[in-house]
Amino acid sequence: MHSVYLSIGTNMGDRIKNINDAIDNIRRFEDTNIVKVSKVYETEPWGYINQEKFLNICVKINTNLSPHSLLEKCQEVENILHRERIIRWGPRSIDIDILLYDDIISDDEKLIIPHPRMKERAFVLVPLMDIDPNLYIQGENIKDILSTLKEQGIKEYTENGEKGVW
Repeated sequence: MHSVYLSIGTNMGDRIKNINDAIDNIRRFEDTNIVKVSKVYETEPWGYINQEKFLNICVKINTNLSPHSLLEKCQEVENILHRERIIRWGPRSIDIDILLYDDIISDDEKLIIPHPRMKERAFVLVPLMDIDPNLYIQGENIKDILSTLKEQGIKEYTENGEKGVW
């Protein structure tokens, strides 16, 4: 089986429900097991900033799906959960990105692995570090990558309030 890290984000509607629905759908992928799910983080918008805050998590899965088959399955889940692509980096009911797929490097027009902007985004790196604090991304330790980023307003999200993280 292949080791894969996914990022899931949402800033529309019932954000917790959207994340749980995405996880439930991923759990049903053929030949795929969820290994670990990060804590939930509330984050400031990235790119297009005139929108609501996001909830973000990362999920580690093991799968026998190929990278492109996994991408298709993730896009099916986005469609089921009413994802609309109107504004680049704009509001979304759900966003599922493949961050890492084993040590594969892919640079085709449909799928770039590792995710091309993950090293710039604390909202990806912080939950990813929850799952594996010793993870290396293209030869760089995740803690070292995160230490190079400026604070990006990331807070652990709990039902009783938020805790500052990054």
